[in-house]
Parts: sequence; C-alpha cells; structure tokens
Amino acid sequence: MASSESVQKLSLFALTAMVVGSMVGAGIFSLPRTFGIATGPFGAIIAWIVAGTGMYLLARIFQTLAERRPDLDAGVFAYARAGFGDYPGFLSAFGYWIGSCIGNVSYWVLIKSTLGAFFPVFGDGNTLIAIVVASIGIWLFHFMILRGVQQAAFINAIVTVAKIVPILVFIAILIFAFKADLFRANFWGGEGMPETSLFEQVRATMLVAVFVFLGIEGASVYSRYARERSHVGVATIAGFLGVTTLMVLVTLLPYAVLERADIAEMRQPSMAAVLEAVVGHWGAVFVSIGLMVSVLGAYLAWSLICAEVLSAAARSEDMPKVFATENANKVPAAALWATNIIVQLFVISTYWSNDAFALMLNLTSVMSLIPFLLVAAYGALIANRGETYEVRPQERRRDVIITGIAVIYTLWLIFAGGLKFLLLSAILYGPGTLLYFWARGEQGRSVLFTRPVDWGLFIAAVLGCVLGIAGLASGYITI
Repeated sequence: MASSESVQKLSLFALTAMVVGSMVGAGIFSLPRTFGIATGPFGAIIAWIVAGTGMYLLARIFQTLAERRPDLDAGVFAYARAGFGDYPGFLSAFGYWIGSCIGNVSYWVLIKSTLGAFFPVFGDGNTLIAIVVASIGIWLFHFMILRGVQQAAFINAIVTVAKIVPILVFIAILIFAFKADLFRANFWGGEGMPETSLFEQVRATMLVAVFVFLGIEGASVYSRYARERSHVGVATIAGFLGVTTLMVLVTLLPYAVLERADIAEMRQPSMAAVLEAVVGHWGAVFVSIGLMVSVLGAYLAWSLICAEVLSAAARSEDMPKVFATENANKVPAAALWATNIIVQLFVISTYWSNDAFALMLNLTSVMSLIPFLLVAAYGALIANRGETYEVRPQERRRDVIITGIAVIYTLWLIFAGGLKFLLLSAILYGPGTLLYFWARGEQGRSVLFTRPVDWGLFIAAVLGCVLGIAGLASGYITI
C-alpha cells in the first residue's frame, strides 16, 4: 500500500504543470478576436487589470486555504461544504464538475473548427463528421487515463512544455513586427467600430477572461497527490503569474500589427489568423498545430480534474458512493465514466448550436462562478471569525480585505454574465439535485432540507430551471 501511495505523489513541477496545463487551453487562442470585438487596447488593459486582480485574489485564497485547512484536500467544493453546509457543498461540487465537462466540450469544438480552416468537412466544429471524430477522441483519452493518474500527469507535464513554444513564438514575432502608430490608432477603440462605454467594453470581456483563468485551482483540486502540501500554493501562484503574462501579450500585440476591425472579423482560432496575416500561411499552420497540442493537453488535465472532483465529492458523501470507486491503477473509474458520458452528450448537442464554441465557453464560465463565490465566501468566513489564525495571526487583517474584495468580484462576474447564462446554468443545477437526494438516501439520511437557506437555494434552482426551459422553448433564449 505504501508503494502505491508513493507512486501517486506529484512534484512541484508536475503540480505547476497541472495549473499551466489547465489554464492554457482553448481560450488563449481565441483572445485576439474576442477582445477585438469588445474593445481596443485601452479597454483590454483595464479588463485584464480587473480580471487579473480578481483572479489573483482568488489564487491567494486557494493558497491560504491550502495552508490553513490542509484537511480539506478536495479543493473547490470542500470549502463550500465546510463553510455553508451539505447542500451548498453539493451545488459547488456539481457546478464545478459539470462546468468542467462543458469546458472539455469547448476544446473538441475548437479543435474541429481549427481543422475546418483546412478541411471544410469539419465546418465550425459542430458538423456530423466533427462530432464523430471528437467522440473517438473522447474515448481514446478515457482509456488512456484509466491506465493511471501518474502516467497521465506525466504526459500532461510534457505537453505543457511543448504547447507553450508556439505561443512564445507568436509573441516574439509580433513584438518584432510591432507598429507603434497602428497601436496608437487602435488604442481608444479604432476606426469603424461601434461606440460603447468603457464599462460595457470591460463587461463584454469578463466571461472569456474567467474562462481563460479556469484551471488556476488545478493544484488545489489535486492537493491530495502533492509530494509536499506547501507546493500547492506555490504551484498556484507561479502558474497564475506565468500564464497571465502570456494572455495579456497575446491580447494586446495584435493591435500593433492589424486594424481592430480586421481582428474582430477573424475566424477562430484568431491567433492563427493574426499570425497568418503577419507572416503568411505557414503562421496559421504553425499556430494550429500548437493549438491542437495545447487543447489536447488541457483536455487531459481537465479530464483528470473532472473525475477527481466527482470522486472526492463521493468520498465525502456529497455524491452517490459509486463515484468513489477506483480501479487497480488508483483511477476514479466510475467518476471518469460519468464525466465522459456527460462530455459525449454535450458534444452531440453542439450539432444544434449556432456558435457552439462561444456557448460552451460562456456556460463553462458561469457554472464555475458559483463554486468560486463559495470559496471566496468561505475564506472571508474563517478570516472574519479568526479560525485557524492562531498561527500567523498578523495575516488575518490582510486576508479579511483580500477575501472581501474577491467576494465582490465574483458577484460582479455573475452579474456581468447576464440572465441568459444564469438560466441556462439553472437548467443543469435543478435536475442535478437528484444526485444529492440519491446520496442522502444511500446514507439513510432525510432527503428533505432542514435549513431555510437550503430551501431557498433549491427553489431558486428549480424556478430558474423552469424559466430557462421556457425561454428555450419560446425562443427568448437562443443557443
């Protein structure tokens, strides 16, 4: 048993690679066009300051909680459960898991959209052929991961290094091609673009900013495999700072080589289109290859995280116990099967979507905001109460400020996401509560809520689900 445990331990480098591998996926390759539609360089700088500061504070909270509550080793949902009870803990686990599954769908859509630029049969990533090829990929990864967490994490570490290279080359070429006069012309918004307030420009970028920052909690989710507990916080901050630098440069540098209006009209992945405009067709091929390596690496990391979250929730009795079962390689096999079945169903659903990538990106972000809000709120709870601050009590005032700002930030993100995606998320949260009742029944516990706050959350989820379905049926909500 001891040798089995030791094989599963991950080094600081592997944990950092989990963070970087989780964050650098589909989103970074879509940033030029997404920001080009919404804003110019000035608005982009403000947006990254807002998003970067907010997500940095969340990263600090993950770091602090990893040190102060090492007993909570399942990451995101464990904090919600410890602070606010069983049902909020379940909602956090379920939302984070489903959101991560939807994020994995966006990866397959972008891969097929990338291939669609060279092979029209793939279209925008949601044609019948694209869905069949994605389905084959889902199950190839599934059976590879079943061979062992350590093996998959090692592959992820190698892929993480490999996929950073095309991004660095993109940045280097655009720095070399930098045109200061063009950057100045685009700075306040550029010509031929609609006039919108700075607030609306920043708001329009927030969901994609959340999406590209997802994965910041990768080391926290996998903390039980860390060789040393202190590595969890270090990996989180190191991964965050490195990836944020890359994302800001990928966003801003295209404004110095192309008109904003041209960037806004580009096909996704827009990073490939930008480099093609600067150096020719080989640039699109080069970035497209890098994108597929990057996205497949991110998919691997997120498949691990999805299964681990569902398995951890089952071990703590927040989910049905079947999802806690592991195979001979210590992989949460039942959780992995459930994850990939959900991913498969969502991949099939993209056939009926007008813009499958944007839909999956935004829905992933919104599903993740509730778990992030509860993490920030738990950090605020223990800081205000002074729990765990017998050690290093001088940090308490700082943490009260950090957690308070993070709570406000995540609430604002939920507002920025808009009513449409809140209702779409409720369509998933409402029926998902059946898993909570299943788990309670297994444990011989009452399936009825005993706290008014739980009843309030349940009613809100069910009401939102009904309104969301009605909105889809009436055409008020389009996908």
